[in-house]
This record gives sequence, C-alpha cells and structure tokens, in this order.
Amino acid sequence: MSTGRPLCHIAIGRSGVSAPTIGATEAGGGRAGGLLIRLCTTVVLAILAATTAARAVDVEIVFLSRDQEERLPLSFVDPIVEDPGVWGARLALDDNKTTGGFLGHTYSLVERVLTADEDIAVVFEEERQSGQTLFISDLPRDDLQAIAEHPEASEALIFNGRVGDDDLRINVCFDNVFHTAPSRSMRTDALVQFLVWKRWPRLYLVSGTQENDVAFAEAIRRSAEKFGAQVVAESDYAYSAISRRTDSGHIQIQDQMPLATQEGGEYDVLIVADENEVFGEYLPYNTYAARPVAGTHGLVAMSWHRVLEQWGSTQIQRRFEQVADRWMEERDYGAWLGVRSIGEAVTRLNSADAAEIRAFLRSPDFEIGGFKGVGLSYRSWDQQMRQPVLIANKRVLVSASPQPGFLHERTPLDSLGYDEPESECRLQ
Repeated sequence: MSTGRPLCHIAIGRSGVSAPTIGATEAGGGRAGGLLIRLCTTVVLAILAATTAARAVDVEIVFLSRDQEERLPLSFVDPIVEDPGVWGARLALDDNKTTGGFLGHTYSLVERVLTADEDIAVVFEEERQSGQTLFISDLPRDDLQAIAEHPEASEALIFNGRVGDDDLRINVCFDNVFHTAPSRSMRTDALVQFLVWKRWPRLYLVSGTQENDVAFAEAIRRSAEKFGAQVVAESDYAYSAISRRTDSGHIQIQDQMPLATQEGGEYDVLIVADENEVFGEYLPYNTYAARPVAGTHGLVAMSWHRVLEQWGSTQIQRRFEQVADRWMEERDYGAWLGVRSIGEAVTRLNSADAAEIRAFLRSPDFEIGGFKGVGLSYRSWDQQMRQPVLIANKRVLVSASPQPGFLHERTPLDSLGYDEPESECRLQ
C-alpha cells in the first residue's frame, strides 16, 4: 500500500540544495536497495544539473602527512597499517566527484607526505603561495600546531583528522582548524557512559607513565566525575622490556601482570591508559582479579572500526577495502570526513571559497552522513565534529555512545567531550 511519501527526497533551502536521500523503508536492504538509492541519486542530480544555473568550480585539496616509522603490532595477527589517512582522503574524493560531476565541480587531491627532517612550515608556505586554501591534516600534534599558527594560515582551512588532544578544543583554539578526529575526552566520556549504563561504576585505573598516557588517565578521572562513576584505585605501570615474541615471553607476562594489578581492591572494570601500546594488550585475562579490561585496550572507544556493520557502513567498508586492500582505520575515517565536509559545502554553496565554506560548516544548515546513524555537524565554539563514538573490542561492536538516558539541551552528541561552558574557546 502506498504511503503517499515521495520515493526520492531532496531539501532545498537558502544555502542551496542538499544531497538526495531515500528512506530505509522505501529502499529496503541488499542489492535492490542499493540500486534504488543510486537510481534516485542519478535522477535527482540530473534534474538539478539541467535546471540549476551552477557554475564550474575547481576544488583542490592538499593532504599533509609525515612519513614515520610505524610501531610493530604486539601480535602478528594485527597487520602493519600502510599509508594511514591518505586512503580515506582518496575515497572521499571519489565520493565528491560523484555529485560534483553533475554540477560542474571538479576535485583533485595534492598529496604531500613529508620526510622525517622536512620543515612543515616551509611545505605549508609553499602550498599557500601556490594558491591552496583547503588542507587535510594527518599530522602529529607539533606539525598541526605549526601550520595552524603559520601567518599564511589565516585564509586557509585545516581539517585535523588525527590529533585528539583536549587542549586544542578548550584553550588553544584556532579559527582555521576543524577537528574531525574525536577529542580524548569524547572517547573517555563515551566509554564511561557505557560503563555507567552497565552499572559498572567502580574503576581501577592503571596508567603508563608517558605524557599521553597521563593525559588519557586524567580524561578518565574527569569522565568518571562527570557521569557518577568512581576511580576506586590507581596504579602506574613503568614499562620494562620483556621478550614478547619468544617461547618464554607469555610466561613472563603471566607472572608480571597479576603482580602489577593486585592493588585494585574491589572494582568493576580495570581501565588501562596506554596510548603508546607497550603493555595494555597484555592485561586482558592476566589481571589479578577476574574483571573486564577497557580503556586504550580491551573494550575501546573509537571513531571507526572495521567491525561496524550498521547504518550502511558495510558499503563504505567494502569500497575502502577494494581501493586500499586493507581495513579502514581511524585516521582514514578522519581524513574521509574532512574531504567529505568540503564536498558537501561546495555542493551547497557552489563555491570553493574558504571563508564561505567555514561559515557554512559552522552554521545550523551543515550536516553530513558519516555511516553512524545520525547526521554529523561541527560545534561552533571549538569546531569539533559531533559524532557518535563506537565501543568495540577487536572483533565485535559492543555499543555506541551517547548512551540512552544521557541527554543534552542541544543534542545528546554534546554530552561527549567538553561542552561550551567548560571550554575557553569562543570562535567567531
């Protein structure tokens, strides 16, 4: 029976025309649903191309990264990720071209991967002087801050798909930087929300001693206080090298880890803070008490994971594997979101002007699909992308936060990370 609803839907507003959409009920699943969605997209965009006076727009996007020696995984089961980040940008560029082809918009990607001794400031200045204004940053913290503070950056836009440091969202803020990578506090808030929802509020925190491990531990303490959990015990773990890939390695681990975790007392979950991945992988099933492990290992809060199959994500997962010959990682997803944000803005504005794009991304009119069940947008005060955070282990998606019952006056997504009153950022 007909529902009386149009098969294809397109929204037309003052800012322009949104990408066509089709409801899940109408589309159905499987190959038929996918064909119907593509047919809808083709027909609507063809009509728009014929009826809308769109001008040709050439969009060049610069992808910046630095060649670094990747740390070997703790297990041979885990592959070494090659070319992190850039494959997400390449895939998103193809997505932009699909819509842009109907509207007279062309897209190209300039890939600059720096060697260990290259000066990022020099490379960035070269690109700016050649007229580039749109940048995807897959750079470490120091490089990101160097280009954000560069005098040539005032008329450019930089999309950070990698660095999650909270201070870049609460007191060291840049008008020209948009964050597609979730902040560290977004991850810990997402995890603690889930543990509170499970009624596992007593946390035993075991932290490494390196700077980013300490930052993660501090974010866990803040999240626990925010959502009514309690850190009942804490321990530091100063890593010393052990033979992890020899016949005796597992024996040393089996003896070491129970001793390192016997001070937890009565707790529900052991939270590990080990962003450098030097000891956390050894904790599950080796703790003194029989308790689950979460944090940077075990049950982990992530922006993207290969186990995600809901909300149409299987489609992008398969497309990514076809072009990159590996799974999509978080850095790939962060770069994908940046390039797609640019593409959505250019489609709606019919312009690649950086100032116009920035204003649109910060407006209530901007929203992008990220295969997470809800539209993603940017917070105006710190330009952090709002997005659900996945709670997963290595093989299964366990949940996604925000959790049911954690409300917010604007959107439940703003229950993750620093809210506007908690941040010193007031970007205009």
